[in-house]
Amino acid sequence: MTVHTPNMRPVIRQLDEASINRIAAGEVVERPASAVKELVENAIDAGARRIGIDVADGGKTLIRVTDDGCGIAASDLPLALSRHATSKIDGSDLLNIHTFGFRGEALPSLGAVGRLTIASRVAGEDAAEITVSGGAVSAVKPASLNTGTLINLRDLFYATPARLKFLRTDRAEGQAITDIIKRLAMAEPYVRFELRDVTDVPRTIFCVEAQTGDAVAALRMRLSDVLGAEFADNSIAVDTQREGLHLTGFAALPTYSRGAAVAQYLFVNGRPVKDKMLLGALRAAYFDFLSRDRHPAAALFIDCEPELVDVNVHPAKSEVRFRDPGLARGLMVSGLRHTLAEAGHRASTTVAGATLGAMRPEPTGPRVYQMDRPNLGPRPSAGFADLNAAFSGQVVEPVPESEADAEHWPLGVARGQVHENYIVAQTQTGMVIVDQHAAHERLVYEKLKAQMAENGVPAQALLIPEIISLSVADCAQLLDLSDDLARLGFGIEPFGGDAIAVRETPAILGKVDAKAMVRDILDELADLGNSQSVQARIEAILSRVACHGSVRSGRRMRAEEMNALLREMEATPHSGQCNHGRPTYVELKLADIERLFGRT
Repeated sequence: MTVHTPNMRPVIRQLDEASINRIAAGEVVERPASAVKELVENAIDAGARRIGIDVADGGKTLIRVTDDGCGIAASDLPLALSRHATSKIDGSDLLNIHTFGFRGEALPSLGAVGRLTIASRVAGEDAAEITVSGGAVSAVKPASLNTGTLINLRDLFYATPARLKFLRTDRAEGQAITDIIKRLAMAEPYVRFELRDVTDVPRTIFCVEAQTGDAVAALRMRLSDVLGAEFADNSIAVDTQREGLHLTGFAALPTYSRGAAVAQYLFVNGRPVKDKMLLGALRAAYFDFLSRDRHPAAALFIDCEPELVDVNVHPAKSEVRFRDPGLARGLMVSGLRHTLAEAGHRASTTVAGATLGAMRPEPTGPRVYQMDRPNLGPRPSAGFADLNAAFSGQVVEPVPESEADAEHWPLGVARGQVHENYIVAQTQTGMVIVDQHAAHERLVYEKLKAQMAENGVPAQALLIPEIISLSVADCAQLLDLSDDLARLGFGIEPFGGDAIAVRETPAILGKVDAKAMVRDILDELADLGNSQSVQARIEAILSRVACHGSVRSGRRMRAEEMNALLREMEATPHSGQCNHGRPTYVELKLADIERLFGRT
């Protein structure tokens, strides 16, 4: 609580320019990574194709950005250090923004809290340099520079020492800078980026070369360089559009999930953003394929006319606001689900890699030859069918000649069953091992979902409607979703004032704690901007029904049953993972199998 001295009236005064700049710097430059972001974005806006970033002590003592862009004229250098001076916009239309920067606050803010030197050269003119330290600007003087711009920022926050106390360790600040550069590198695949740590001995932390070719191929190669080849190999290209919004990028298969939301990169008109609504849409698109402790991986780009999105809602430009948020969310959810459905039965290649890695190599001890083995007398020969329970297995009958080309099918033809749960199939290029229970569970689950979508969710009317008191805002939020909830069998209506009445609940859920469910819905709305609570509970029931109604582990299957299961998997979307995101099959290439036995 603010306390004033009795009988003393507060005095309104105009702050000086230095204080104004320091306050503005606190909004724009939160940490060294914020400074790097602003400077690199300026370089990209200048048309640079090669950008070098040098940092020392996590960016606290030195940030140096070099580019080969168009440069700044000597006469414009003093103006560039003035607040709200920019070449990006003319001020006539604040929604028609095609550049990263547009506020004209970055350079004066950095100069207010650090020691900033800008050297630049425009084609056909001599290079010039200007320095600003703690807001004090020097005169422009000649400099030595071939082309582009060189910016040195030393002793960040020296003018505001209190801010230095809240910075993290050099390692943590350096990691934040690396993350910023990686995001910008994904947004600009045709630009070369090099990040170096020059604290003691200069060393390269991150470097990617400029890509060539078409946009899709260039982006795939850049994502492979930044996120790793595994992501590129286990992701699907996304390309869909709706009403002026265009969604592109790459989304990973559900079986290539992560333990934390660390591989989710979103871009709007090429600008890296951390938007809660878009992150919620990404989660909603995958929630039917992943358990709650797993997270999808994706690099997605939404492009639209600048008038359809407002980028001027956050000082650091990390958040955006769509004119129609529902359209953007719907595009991402439907586009990703359609893309994942097109992947069909495909599963992550890392599953096969883990399987091969778990296999034991051939023993390296001295070899025992036949003549040295003890003679235990004649032993009866036994086929798979005669093996005891410890080595449970069976061989299926040979494939009829009419089905001899079955090996050309993606999942091949069944050759046997081991431990009454795993189907071994032969493909043209290797073999496939299928978890019969997990695979059939997914197939049954997809059928149940299709039936629910076609016939709707039956609702059960409550004998006595449950009245729930909420805030006015919460009531309004829920009533806005009443139509969507009704399609899921959850019927609500206003009950006057700050209360709602729950009259129906989904019949499949049985007895429901309506108040707890309403609270869960409101929590999800507050956290993600949307709610999947009711649908998630219904689909959890369907998943349990599918689990109990599928082929059980321990059941011996006939050859025609196994082959029928394989064919249905090939024809059913999402059959590559079970209801919990685990793989339903593992594919081993013949070359990998031969390498295990030392045949290559």
